[in-house]
Amino acid sequence: MKAKVTEQGLLIPKELLEGFDEVEIRKQNHQLLIVPASESDPILQLGCEPVRADITDASTNHDRYLLSS
Repeated sequence: MKAKVTEQGLLIPKELLEGFDEVEIRKQNHQLLIVPASESDPILQLGCEPVRADITDASTNHDRYLLSS
């Protein structure tokens, strides 16, 4: 499929976006990528499934533990 780029931009047919409420548009290596936007920000998911360990001060000294591993 070809589409004309106008002064306002590019019109993408609705049928190509079926099932998506939101998309992310990226420019990579001279290509435009249109991908479904993730439903949740992965940063907000940090800590949802913490690793169990015998260390009680990991949140305070995490840099020290990362450097020693």
